[in-house]
Amino acid sequence: MKASEIKWVPPETCPVCGVDVPPKALACPGCGADRQSGWNDEATGLDGVDLPGENFDYDQFVEREFGGQVKPAGQKTMWWVVGIVLLIAIVALFLFPW
Repeated sequence: MKASEIKWVPPETCPVCGVDVPPKALACPGCGADRQSGWNDEATGLDGVDLPGENFDYDQFVEREFGGQVKPAGQKTMWWVVGIVLLIAIVALFLFPW
C-alpha cells in the first residue's frame, strides 16, 4: 500500500496551539498548522521560531538593531510642508486657470 493511499486523520487537538481540530480538517482552525508544518512527528511547535515574548520592547529593539531613530528627525515636518505647498498649488490652479 502506498503512502498516498493511506487515509490520514488529523489529531483531535492541535499539538501546536491546543485548539480542538474538526475530524476532516486539513489545517488547524486556531493556528493554521497542518500535516507538513505542525502535525507531523518531528514538529516541535513554535519553540524554534524565536518569536518575541509578551514583554517585547519595540523601541529597545530599534535602538539595538538600528542604533537609534529609524526616520530622520525632520522628515515629518518636511512632508507637512510638501503637503501644504501642493494644496496651495492645486487651489491656485482652480482659482486662476490659464
